[in-house]
Amino acid sequence: MKTIKCILAIAIMALPLMGSAQTADEIVETYFENIGGKENLRNLQGMKMTAKVNQQGMEIPLEIIQLKDGRQMTLINFQGKEIKQGVFDGETLWSDNFMTMKAEKSDAETTENFKLNTNDFPDSFLDYKEKGYTVELMGTETIEGTETFKIKLVKEPLTIDGNKEEDVSYYFFDTENFVPISVQSEIKSGPAKGMISEITLSDYQEVDGLYFPFSMTQGVKDQGSSPLTILSIELNPAVDDAAFAFPKEMATDEKK
Repeated sequence: MKTIKCILAIAIMALPLMGSAQTADEIVETYFENIGGKENLRNLQGMKMTAKVNQQGMEIPLEIIQLKDGRQMTLINFQGKEIKQGVFDGETLWSDNFMTMKAEKSDAETTENFKLNTNDFPDSFLDYKEKGYTVELMGTETIEGTETFKIKLVKEPLTIDGNKEEDVSYYFFDTENFVPISVQSEIKSGPAKGMISEITLSDYQEVDGLYFPFSMTQGVKDQGSSPLTILSIELNPAVDDAAFAFPKEMATDEKK
């Protein structure tokens, strides 16, 4: 009898714990509810962010444009010059070379990997199952004093030097507000290959019924980062299609 009573007592004590346990899907669902709802996100046709980035004490103004059809670009205003980076017109990925100021196309592998990420507008977790992604709750972790849910997001494989590699990111959702405050992923190529990229997100503000982070940093984990401050966000902006096109004079030169 004592054994039965003991088992019942343990079961009763466990009920609140079971009720408060979260699954990855529940965390993601709560996240979408808190930032304005999945349907409102699905209706977004584009975003234009006006921002400034701090590079070694110098503030550099920029604009980031992302459209639902995958087109996007970053416009940097530096020393009176407009420099385009990460411009994607739906097929071609290109950027202005900082040294020559001439437009240059990215290689085929980089372009194909970039195309995969165009599925993520306006949020990687939106309809993630239909995209073929998976999410997994890895437990909790404290990030800069804040308790978070650690969510593993696995997307379509990337091609790195001709080989397929898993595309994995770890999102850390604040356990109180259910919004990401950090994103970490392994750097797959370049001088920092093998290191961990880290993006921090904070200062969520409302824009036309949806909430977005207005303060970010991006860099290599534990090695410093560049602060990015969002000054304004415009939803469904009017954008000239020609702004995404690879410059005609460069296209002509390539054919020669």
